[in-house]
Amino acid sequence: MATKSISAPYKELLQEWKKQNLDKVGQLLDKLKLELTQLAFLPTSGTAASKEDLAIARDVLEIGAQHSVMRRDIPSFERYFAQLKCYYFDYENNMPESPLKYKIIGLNLLSLLAQNRVADFHTELELLPPKELQNNVYIRHPVTLEQWLMEGSYNKVFGSKDQVPAPTYAYFIDILLDTIRVEIANCIEKAYENINLVEAARMLYFAQASQLTDFIAVRQWIVDTPNKRLIFPDNQGKTAKPETRLPIPAESLAGKVIEYARELELIV
Repeated sequence: MATKSISAPYKELLQEWKKQNLDKVGQLLDKLKLELTQLAFLPTSGTAASKEDLAIARDVLEIGAQHSVMRRDIPSFERYFAQLKCYYFDYENNMPESPLKYKIIGLNLLSLLAQNRVADFHTELELLPPKELQNNVYIRHPVTLEQWLMEGSYNKVFGSKDQVPAPTYAYFIDILLDTIRVEIANCIEKAYENINLVEAARMLYFAQASQLTDFIAVRQWIVDTPNKRLIFPDNQGKTAKPETRLPIPAESLAGKVIEYARELELIV
């Protein structure tokens, strides 16, 4: 039987979570997190009660992780996931596997990818069974995105926005797309002094003019309205540096070549 101090608020949490009452869920999570700190959820006894307490603690943390994503709170999500890892990998033999396990692990992978933490992304992948990397829809999604990013296939990444395996993935996808756009914008600024507005929108994968307008304001680009072009302030007033070449002593070099040719004839 579950510990009485968490049993009642846990049931209430489940009810409010089903109703997606996020404010109430947040209040209950704060209460339950305090209760959980007072308990030692260690699978030492192997009894049914111990397994039930472990499962409740894991369920609370899973709701907390998803709630954090819906609240767009990445640090909170990372704290919940750090606690969940021990339930997923250390206590996995002490309770039935959670049906949300790979969904939340996939969320974490996507979060790392969106923040450009590629090394951490690969470290987390090493914890997973090889079969899950290809067969589990929640894991395959961020793995495929990472492959496309390495290939530079940004069109595929942007095209995948409407193909997320769960609604909660959309938040991190939006962050990832914004990160890609910033990288593309940095390259455009270095490569061009100015560019056609339509071409800029295409390169940045903007479907709507209003989206490009907001992006231009953030980047502080200049719009040349009559000519429908973007001008990049950092490139204004820059002149190409003249090439500095070392003088080549042509006569001296030619003389040496002739001398070497004569020596070769004598050798032959």
